[in-house]
Amino acid sequence: MKTDDFDYYLPKDLIAQTPLIKRDASRMMVLDKNTGKYEDKLFTNLIDYLSEGDTIVLNDTKVIPARLIGRKPETGAVIEVLMLKDLGNDEWECLTKPAKRIKQGTVIEFSNELSCECTYVGNDGIRRYKFIYDGILLEILDRLGQMPLPPYITEKLNDKDRYQTVYAKNPGSAAAPTAGLHFTKEYLEEIKKRGVNIAYVTLHVGLGTFRPVVVEDVTKHDMHSEYYVLGDKTVNLLNETRRSGKKIIAIGTTTTRVLETTADCNGYFKPKSGTTKIFIYPGYKFKAIDALLTNFHLPKSTLIMLVSALAGKENVLEAYKHAVEERYRFFSFGDCMFIK
Repeated sequence: MKTDDFDYYLPKDLIAQTPLIKRDASRMMVLDKNTGKYEDKLFTNLIDYLSEGDTIVLNDTKVIPARLIGRKPETGAVIEVLMLKDLGNDEWECLTKPAKRIKQGTVIEFSNELSCECTYVGNDGIRRYKFIYDGILLEILDRLGQMPLPPYITEKLNDKDRYQTVYAKNPGSAAAPTAGLHFTKEYLEEIKKRGVNIAYVTLHVGLGTFRPVVVEDVTKHDMHSEYYVLGDKTVNLLNETRRSGKKIIAIGTTTTRVLETTADCNGYFKPKSGTTKIFIYPGYKFKAIDALLTNFHLPKSTLIMLVSALAGKENVLEAYKHAVEERYRFFSFGDCMFIK
């Protein structure tokens, strides 16, 4: 299976640069994973595909302003650090640009109240840093850090909350779980009133989700690990949904990765936390989810491979071709697809 098998043509002007004024105003393509048939709908039509007793599962991670611009004190060289994963004891795994200037022991200063020292040199721009600061790190990041928007978004984000879901709760992500950006609090309430359960997992989105696939053979790609939590309350809802023969609907690929990591062979769950490196591509047998709401993903990415595993590569690429023809908005701030 080749990485190029998951390529498709996308005009640059279809990459959404800014969020819509209204969160829930996006278009939604509905794709039947069994037949390959698709329909053009609106995101607010999602509720029409949910039944009483179903459970939708959301990732409640919160994006931190994890992009920092600092300098090497001895040379004044400008260094960009993207905080990816909290390793504990103020040590973080980070993506660094330009990385070649950073060796073990190198210090980067961001302000009078925040600096870091490199403790480990990895591959592909990865470094570990010990952060040195006075006060509370998250409060300092709120003042100094920038939201870590993907590189294909070149316009400034005026409202940082728009790169955050309305239910974001647990800080730790370097990127938003973007399928959740479409939801408003009001729409979630409307879903609840239909008798649909709403459950939450946490996966802190890091390099593993958005790192490009650079190898020719898909199976040779190395996923980075990401921290997740599946709690008691969600486990109880999921297992009851499974027992009653109702559907489990994942909101986003990050949620999917948590559920597929933790489900047993019969699709039941136990409370669990840890890290996952799960890489889902065609040939994978899903055991946890019945349907998926997701945005449109980058060509040759692990995410388009995941949705291709669920709905079939040919079905997905044909649906993407239609999305281009109908001028859907793509990627983080774009429209969405519901795979049923």
